[in-house]
Formats: sequence, C-alpha cells, structure tokens
Amino acid sequence: MPLPDANGALAWPDLAQSVRDGIRLILSTRPGEQLMRPDFGGGLDRLLHAPNTVATRRQIRDLVRDALTRWERRILLDAVEVWEVDNEPSALRVEIVFRLARTGAPGAMNVTVQLEG
Repeated sequence: MPLPDANGALAWPDLAQSVRDGIRLILSTRPGEQLMRPDFGGGLDRLLHAPNTVATRRQIRDLVRDALTRWERRILLDAVEVWEVDNEPSALRVEIVFRLARTGAPGAMNVTVQLEG
C-alpha cells in the first residue's frame, strides 16, 4: 500500500520492493486464511511444531519453492535453501534467490522461520 510523501503524493514501491513484499505475504499467509483464495499461502504454519531436522528443512524448502512458483509470477526462482541458525536451535534461515521476470534483474532475500517444536 503506498504511503503519502510530504507533499501528499502517493509513493508506490518499485518492482523489486513490491516483489519482496509479495514474497513475505505469501510465506506468512496460511492456506484458507483468504476468503476468495482459499489455496493462497505458503503453508509454513503446518511445520511450526516440527523438530529442527533435515527432513523438516527439506519440507520447508519444498513448501517455499512450491508456493512462490505458484503465487509469485513476477519472479523466476533460482534457489531456495533452508539453513540452521547458529546458537538458535529453533530458528531456520530461508534463503531465496530469484530473478525478476520482467527485467531479469537478480534478487535475493532471507526469511527466518521460528519453530516451536
């Protein structure tokens, strides 16, 4: 959502920022949460109580990859990696590497997933 600047004009985000915002939205939304799009979302909530194992990290990687491929058409996904966070046994770092489909410009972002299990 654009915010007004000092002159009252709306400042829309650029494409790269809009895509990063879209990725965060997809990954933080539970399927079923949006009334008109019941399948929309990353589904990461299903794994929040899972143990921090290689299998859980693979499931998270697959969920992120599938959700972004399906819902964020403005990117070409190059890689999704899930790593343990040093000295934080319940935290995982999700690294997402992509290119903007319109321009080919590279992009990347990290998201932290906090497991409760």
